[in-house]
Parts: sequence; C-alpha cells; structure tokens
Amino acid sequence: MQCERLTADGDPVALAARLRALVPPAVSVSDPVAEIVGEVRSRGDAALLDYTRRFDTGGAESSVLEVPAADLDAALERLDPDVRAGLERAIDNVGAVAHAGMRQEITVVDFDGHQVLLREIAVRRAGIYVPGGRAPYPSTVVMGVVTARVAGVAEIAVCAPPGTSGEVDPTVLAACRLAGATRVYAIGGAQAVAALAYGTETVEAVDVIVGPGNLYVQEAKRQVSGDVGIDGFAGPSDLFVIAAEGAVAGEIALDLLAQAEHGPGTLVVAASSVRELLDELSEHLADAEDTGAVARLIDVQDARQGLHLAQEFAPEHLELVGHDAEALAPESSRAGCLLVGSLSATAFGDYIAGSNHILPTGGAARFSSGLSPAHFRRRFSEVRIGADAAELARLAAPIARAEGFEQHARSMEARIRDNGQA
Repeated sequence: MQCERLTADGDPVALAARLRALVPPAVSVSDPVAEIVGEVRSRGDAALLDYTRRFDTGGAESSVLEVPAADLDAALERLDPDVRAGLERAIDNVGAVAHAGMRQEITVVDFDGHQVLLREIAVRRAGIYVPGGRAPYPSTVVMGVVTARVAGVAEIAVCAPPGTSGEVDPTVLAACRLAGATRVYAIGGAQAVAALAYGTETVEAVDVIVGPGNLYVQEAKRQVSGDVGIDGFAGPSDLFVIAAEGAVAGEIALDLLAQAEHGPGTLVVAASSVRELLDELSEHLADAEDTGAVARLIDVQDARQGLHLAQEFAPEHLELVGHDAEALAPESSRAGCLLVGSLSATAFGDYIAGSNHILPTGGAARFSSGLSPAHFRRRFSEVRIGADAAELARLAAPIARAEGFEQHARSMEARIRDNGQA
C-alpha cells in the first residue's frame, strides 16, 4: 500500500482539508439515478426486474423480488454455527446499546395554565439497504434491523442485491431471519431505494430508508429524501488513529489495513509523536496489499496536537491508543465512533461491540450521528391550552398582526370571547 508521511507543523484546519482532498470527489450520477427513480415510480415491478437483470444478475432472468419466508428459514438452518453464534452476540449487543439510547417517550412541560407534551413514536415502516457489491454484509443487517426493531418499528424491510444466481447471499438471509426483518427483497442499487420510497406492486413504501451503499444508492437516497426520511449520505470509509507511547505498531497497522479493506476511496490516517512507531507503521503498510485505499502517517508534537487535527478531520472512526492519547477521550467530540485503548480495534465496533457501524463519513461527524433509534422515531407536540388562553391570546395576537396574519390573531382572540374573558 502506498503511504506518505506528513508533518503537522501548521494550521490543523488546512491539514485536515488536505487529507480530505486525497479522496477525489465522486462523479455525479444524478441524471442516471433520476432516470432509475422515475422508471421505478412509473413502471413499478417491471422496472425493478429490468434493472435487476441489467445490474445484478448479469443478464439472467429473475421473477422473484421478495424473498419467501421459507428461503430465510432454510438459510438459517444452513448457517455455519460459528457465524450464527457471532451474529447472535452482535444482535444482543447492538440491541442493548440501542435500548440504552432510547429517549424518554413523553416529556411534560406544565405551565401555569396550559401543557405541552412532547410525544415520541416510531415510524410504521423502515427500509434497510444492505450492500452486496464487493461482499455480503450480514453485519449491516444487524446494525439496521435490530436498531429499527428496538425503536419500535412494526415493519422492517431489507433490500439486498441478488448475485448472478438471482439469489441474495444466504448469510445475509440468515441474518435477516435472526435480526427480525419482516420482509426481504432481492433488489439492489438505486432502484431498491426508489421502490422503498414510492412502493411498487410487490414492495411496500416505507417511511425511513437507512444503510450504506455505492454512489448510486446514496444519490438515490438524496433524491428521495424529501419524500422519506434518510440517515444521511454515506461516502467512503475513514479511520484516524492517534497513537501515543505504549501503542503497538503491529496492532495499529492491522487496524489501518482492516479499514483499508473497504477499497478505493477509503482514507486511513495515523498520527503520533513516537517516531519509531511511525517508522514501523510505514514498513507494515509498504508490505501490505494495495486495496486502493489512501494511507497517511503524520508526525505530531504530542497526542493533543493529534487530537486537534482529528477534531478538524472529524473521522468516521477515531482510535486513541497509548496513555497520553487515551487520556484525551473526554475532549474528543467530532467522531462517528470513538474507540479507546489498545484492545478497542475499530473492527470490534464494525461487528460485535454493540455500537453501530452505520456512521457519518466525509467529515459529517461534525454535525451528524451514527445510526440509532432516533432515526426511526419522531417527536411531536401535544398542546392543551387551559386557563391562560386569554393571556396567551393578548400576547400573541399583536405578533400575528405584525406578520400580516389577521386571521391568526382573530383565531386566538376568539378563545378570549368564547371563555367570556374579553
């Protein structure tokens, strides 16, 4: 793997921007995605079958869009016992963390004469997109389906692209059965997102669509986001490691290489003030397979300078390894997932720690969160005006008139008269 070494000797904002610029901007696929979305909206299942044959099955005919329940059961029966044990533990852990993240359902704000209740409820239907291009991702099934189920979503649909056989990977199907998906569709790409957003003869429309995927999938999510909720725009993966004295170069190298397995567009960075550690990392990475990922090693004065750079970079994953780095964990606030300590490899978070691996990328950790029950729930206010109606009307009517809304003012003032308080 090609890896350059840099020195953090200037503005961390500028250096973070240089690092982000190492990943070229994605080519626009807006027009072809718009065409796919439009075709699915207008032609439904027929368009889905055409696109499945064109993009997923290599030209083989397919007439089955929804995977039968019997196929899910059969996949689970054939699942390797060791894989099943790992998935079951992951489901338990992700579920436990999701439960801990559930917000209070009702908060009551009780004023002197009226109440405002903040009610929180789950959406009725959710769609989880599970990629299938480079490899099957049963772990993404767990992250999406379990979180939606804990949030209280009644119907959870999974879309995963079929292979040239016309069937979805059996490990993905088994994970769907274990995690509690209610419907599974053998559909991939932008057409899957369009089907989930608008519905077809076979696919029921959902309220929220989440999950990673290629550029076409993400662009489709962007285009339908005004009609359904989405979790965000997921770009290439990235990892930033701050390694202080005590960190083991071989372990850090494996963490960087593990993330690099995601392929072209992935960016992995390690910052350290320990020069010998960076030297060893350079050797490890030079001997590694080139996956197309970009790697950079950065000389910093100390762990705190590394954290300043990481804060500006806002990585998807941030590892703090070594005492001086780990001590800075409470000050870290701009990462999709923070992993602290030599044993806390990013890969644990990707699979089984219980944290969610559907995370903000491309610096979006500055303002966005990883997938949680909140993505599948919504809050709304329940207002009960009581004894202070007259006072509120007298105070609010002038505001309404200042905005030019006379009927708003009269509507509130009517409550003064209706209560005999004019």
